Amino acid sequence: MTVAVPHGTVLPVYARQDVTFVDGEGSWLVDSEGNRYLDLLAGIAVVALGHRHPAPLGAAHAQLDRLWHVSNLFWTEPMQELADRLSERIGGAEAFFCNSGAEAVEAGLKYARRATGRAGIVALERSFHGRTMGALSVTGQPAKRAPFEPLVPGVRFVEPNDVQALEAAIGAETACVILEPVLGEGGIIPLTAEFAAAARAAADEHGALLICDEIQAGIGRTGTFFASEQLGVKPDAVTLAKGLANGLPIGCLLVTSEAAGAFLPGDHASTFGGNPVVCAAGVAVCDTLTPELLASVTEAEAAVRTRFPEIRGRGLLLGLDIERPAADVVTGCLDRGVVIGTAGERTLRLTPPLTISPSELEHGLDVLTEVLG
Repeated sequence: MTVAVPHGTVLPVYARQDVTFVDGEGSWLVDSEGNRYLDLLAGIAVVALGHRHPAPLGAAHAQLDRLWHVSNLFWTEPMQELADRLSERIGGAEAFFCNSGAEAVEAGLKYARRATGRAGIVALERSFHGRTMGALSVTGQPAKRAPFEPLVPGVRFVEPNDVQALEAAIGAETACVILEPVLGEGGIIPLTAEFAAAARAAADEHGALLICDEIQAGIGRTGTFFASEQLGVKPDAVTLAKGLANGLPIGCLLVTSEAAGAFLPGDHASTFGGNPVVCAAGVAVCDTLTPELLASVTEAEAAVRTRFPEIRGRGLLLGLDIERPAADVVTGCLDRGVVIGTAGERTLRLTPPLTISPSELEHGLDVLTEVLG
């Protein structure tokens, strides 16, 4: 499989594989030539329930037949319902809806400044929070930041799971600490409960907010609805996106009841945020993530670990370090009809649909084993 020559009417910001997908169902994709592929990437942890899952598909279709869009100067039922579902899951919260994870992070950073009157931010090395200017400023990957500097000032980066460095970085000028419970783009690095507890305690001591970026790790991806549940801490705010509407564009800043009240009318906005069609799909996703389905995610993780004991991550957000370029293995799997991803030059990323069957997962792992040799 080769990398496609950039299409003349599309900005070349992606190194795309030379495949055009035209159809999908469950854990499978079909390309323009009729070839089938087992999808172990799910749009990078986005199509959480699989392609064309009947619950969000039916909810979106039904809403399309009723109402597509109104201004956020008015209410819609799907927006209110989705906010209610998320509030119930976290134990009380208020939601701001937008269109992407980066937008959710931008909202979170603004909220922290408004709530504290401060500008300092503590983030993690190798973290990834988005490509917009504020989100990029707190992304702990210098190569992504350098071409666009100067960025938002006042950001301090510490190593993941280094409690001493974290405690030293948080102070009276800190507005927020932003953490991915499992670093995604940075190599699938899970945070420890000790580190999360230290972040919570230090944020409380200095009056800062603790924001968990669960854009990739949330919505059942790690086996619990919120990944932070497994760390034993309750953040002040959570950013969500990717799997929340099973592939339709959505982002959300969820502010817990304890931290609510900082934003006033006019402080922030999004023209398309809370779109009724997308929110209807999001409600269906939340309702489909039952305890039984979440338990199956943990079972699938155990099956993968049986084949690859060295794999890293939680639930079905998994990374495997290898001794050759990960891109070569991605191409080798694609040639054999299996889609996987990367999370670094020598780290493979597996984020299949949470609904993948045991036999489908086994087939994908067989192909991966074959390509790895």
